[in-house]
Order: sequence, then structure tokens, then C-alpha cells
Amino acid sequence: MFALNFNNTTMHIFYGKVALIAYLKTIKTENSSVGFVPTMGALHQGHLALMQRSLNENDDTVVSIFVNPTQFNNQEDLAKYPRTLEEDVRKMSALSDKIILYAPTVEDIYEGHTVSQSFDFDGLENQMEGKFRPGHFNGVGTIVKRLFEIITPTNAYFGEKDFQQLQIVKKMVEKNHLPVNVIGCPIFREPNQLAMSSRNERLTPDERQEAAMIYKILTEAKEIFHTKTPEETIEFVENSFKSNTKFELEYFVIADESTLLPINHKSKDKNYRAFIAVFVNSIRLIDTISLN
Repeated sequence: MFALNFNNTTMHIFYGKVALIAYLKTIKTENSSVGFVPTMGALHQGHLALMQRSLNENDDTVVSIFVNPTQFNNQEDLAKYPRTLEEDVRKMSALSDKIILYAPTVEDIYEGHTVSQSFDFDGLENQMEGKFRPGHFNGVGTIVKRLFEIITPTNAYFGEKDFQQLQIVKKMVEKNHLPVNVIGCPIFREPNQLAMSSRNERLTPDERQEAAMIYKILTEAKEIFHTKTPEETIEFVENSFKSNTKFELEYFVIADESTLLPINHKSKDKNYRAFIAVFVNSIRLIDTISLN
């Protein structure tokens, strides 16, 4: 364990699970609750909002920062993923000196075997991100399950920007009978409504402004979906991106929120959600919006 001092605030930071587990045993009581926010660092206001909610709702809060290699199917993307631990610590310290940070090495997590487990998420893993990023959700399931086992949180907080991931984590918890409550939290957006993401840091200032188009098209698609068919809504989105050469649409899908299966027609008793992935140059951005 290390205690780093930033601006006269002290924060507990652990780089190894053995020390973290030992420390958590000293502060947990039978009736206390532990909140957990897993991140890959390069923290933004969306991450900090998750942490604040955990601080508000739990006796103790653990945050992890770990760029998980097994969920990247693109090694270039892994290499370029921003790693800003010192700045991340400053942001967390400014929020609260009561956050416990776990920033492990790959060795500490995987113990020399950096491979994913195989999971059955009842088909949730085969749609959208799973279709375009083979093996991604096995990597997500592996790291989240491992972190849950190490930290044994009462509540775990995830942003809804990665809605498919949120549903998959809930399914993993259900199937493995893990005693943790998984809580989805609203998407935080930049002033121009671009969904906050660590990848936004790789955009140029002009690209960052232009990427507001993604959410604008999503909101227009939501309006169209109220009166038109799913097929007509999809056609509108695809045509919107065809007319803009700065963006490459990877997918736009309208799906049932519970099964994540694409829909062909609407039903009054179902909840629907639109999912989108767009490349701005080589930088991949995702977003989602409820259609109900």
C-alpha cells in the first residue's frame, strides 16, 4: 500500500491484491457496505460521478484503474489507450480522500496467464460490440469477475454508455451467483452532448466538436422511431453518415433492451434502445439512447 499526498489530502493506493484484501478486512464490518467503481483510467466527469454516487451510498468506496489487455481485440488500440495514473489520482483526491484505489499490474491480476475465461451470457455477447470485437466480452467478464472476487463489493457502479456491457455484467453476476448489486448510472455528456469517454482525449479539438453529430443523429432517430418503422429509422441514420465523410458508421442497431436482439417491428410492452459505433479517423466512439 502507498499513501500519496496531493494538495494536503491522503489517499490509500494499492498495487497488489494481497495488501488490498488485507486492508479491506480491517475496515469491513458485518453491516457496512462497500461500493466499487471499475475503470481503465483516463478519468473524466462521468467516472467521477460514479464515484460520488458510491461515496454517497456506501460506507467505503474502492475504485480500480486497470487497462485490461484481454478485452482488446485490437492491439494498436490497447497500446494507444491513455494511461494517466498521476492525473487520475489528483482528480480522485480532489473529489474525496476516502476513496481506496486499486491500480494493479497485469501480473497481479492474471498471475502469468493473461487469457480470458469463456462465458455464456445467454447470447447477449453476440450482438453489437460482441459482433465487431470478437472475444471482447469474455475479457470483460474475466476482469470484472476477478475484481468482484478480490474486492467483494456490496454495490458496483457502471455507466450506461456501455449499456451492453452493463447487461452482460448483470448476467455474469446472476449466472455465477455473486453477491453484488450492479447499478447502472446515466450517461454523462460534454457540453456539446458527445458522450464522455476516455477515447475523446485522442480527438483533435475540431473532431471533438464535430462528434456532437453522433448524439444529434441519435436524438433525431428517436423522434423518427416514434412514427416510423425500425427499418426506416435505420435507413435515416445510415444515410446521415453517408453524407459526412469525416465519420465512418460501423453499426447502428435498434434492439430490445432486455435481450439486446435487433428488432423488426415494435411492440407496446417492450423497451427499445438504439446503439451506435462510429469511427472518427481511427478513433472508435460508441453511444446509446433509450427509444421509449
